[in-house]
Amino acid sequence: MKVAFGLKAHSGWAALVALGKNGHGFTVVDRSRLELVEEEWAKQPYHAAEELEPKEARDVVKRGIDAAHRIARRELKAALKHERDLGNQVVACAVIVGSPMPDWSVEQILAVHFRMHQAEGVLFRDALMAATKACELKLITLPEKTLLQEAEQALRTPASDLLKTVTALGKSAGPPWGKDQKDAALAALVAFK
Repeated sequence: MKVAFGLKAHSGWAALVALGKNGHGFTVVDRSRLELVEEEWAKQPYHAAEELEPKEARDVVKRGIDAAHRIARRELKAALKHERDLGNQVVACAVIVGSPMPDWSVEQILAVHFRMHQAEGVLFRDALMAATKACELKLITLPEKTLLQEAEQALRTPASDLLKTVTALGKSAGPPWGKDQKDAALAALVAFK
């Protein structure tokens, strides 16, 4: 079966929904939580570096970013292997993204608390996108703020029909099926295009 992944990142983890496509439509073949950190501080590396001297702060942030990228690759490779072991072919991965941020230095980010939150949000999305490329999967990025409109346009399907499809997928998959899973499923639908 052909499968597409949809990913929605948070600080330190991501929701993964794997949709399969067969002759009758779509089905949820997997749904999981990818842990993207091994140490609690790494969920918010900029916050962990906030009170440190500049060089030490840069080192802490770099360690956090490097770890997130390494772990995201490992987790995505494991999800990919799982699907392949089931005989499925993963054709693409859609990552839900936020607004891009300026190319600020660590010092510039640490100077404004809001920037730290922004940088940490971007960090895990970037790690998932890099992992997708490392796994040699087709990468689709979809803006979180306009996800439904982007899906509507890409799939040429009214938003109301897409919401019905995502709700039906959730009913067949069972709980948990919250906003994260719904968004990731919608992204996976777009990944099939």
